[in-house]
Amino acid sequence: MGIFDNAVPGGNISKPLIIALGALLVGKMFSGGSSQPAPAPDNPQTADNGNVAAGGGLLGGLGGLLESLTNAGHGEAADSWVKPGENKPIAPADLGVALGKKALTEIAQQTGMSEEDLLAQLSKVLPGVVDKLTPNGQVPTTQQIASLLKTSS
Repeated sequence: MGIFDNAVPGGNISKPLIIALGALLVGKMFSGGSSQPAPAPDNPQTADNGNVAAGGGLLGGLGGLLESLTNAGHGEAADSWVKPGENKPIAPADLGVALGKKALTEIAQQTGMSEEDLLAQLSKVLPGVVDKLTPNGQVPTTQQIASLLKTSS
């Protein structure tokens, strides 16, 4: 059983989506059995919306992603994913604003998906994945997430 079992209806997440989650949560691209670092922002001091890699994925790992969601006005939804109870949904457009254009473009290029498809799929799976990664309401380290993603891909 992997981290993605029961994270989404059917428990089936496509390889491109696993790559996208890896880029967001740990800054690694998972393909085959190897991993490569995600590309660094051109200018980490001025990346759009402040979404800068800082010890994790394109947004600074899971903690950075949750902070970006909160800063974009979606803290209540993000908190529901971490805390026990029902996960609140997030609209694809709202997720896109929270991720920022630069991160979204980079992830879409890495996965080969259009930005619209990527946001549509991420908005469906991200609440369940974050919920699975935070079973006790605690945000795991980037290394813990990387380990979980490697065993699931």
